[in-house]
Amino acid sequence: MTTSALKLCVRRTERQDAAVEVSVRVPSEIDCIEEVVELLARHCFAGARPSGRSQFRFRVATSEALANAVICGNALDPAKSVFVRAECLSDCIRIHVTDEGRGFDPAAVPEPIRPEDVESQCGRGLFLIRHLVDDVAFNPRGNSICMTLRRP
Repeated sequence: MTTSALKLCVRRTERQDAAVEVSVRVPSEIDCIEEVVELLARHCFAGARPSGRSQFRFRVATSEALANAVICGNALDPAKSVFVRAECLSDCIRIHVTDEGRGFDPAAVPEPIRPEDVESQCGRGLFLIRHLVDDVAFNPRGNSICMTLRRP
């Protein structure tokens, strides 16, 4: 890991539907992504017995969202951060990833399934996210994604 530090906040809420909320400020560094995903997984799956499939979906979708935020959103700018918030509810996990970039129009990103788009550097992460999670939403600016994974 680089010299930047992750800022972690874990809150246990009084709401019945929310067991844990985890917030992390992540520097715009690719090297931090794996550590953040593991930290979130540890808290979101604590006390549960998730299937290997659920863990895989969580880890890949979260990694892709973080990579998109660091690389595309913040353009690897060390002065910018990515903010991650995970809501670990009894029936689902919601992961919010917000960067400090200009944002984008998710509807304008082509799915990389046509032969002419397969080699494109754009759209693969979003394609994976959309196929791994149960629901995806973006804020109007396009610099924040909310991914929902239902618990089995």
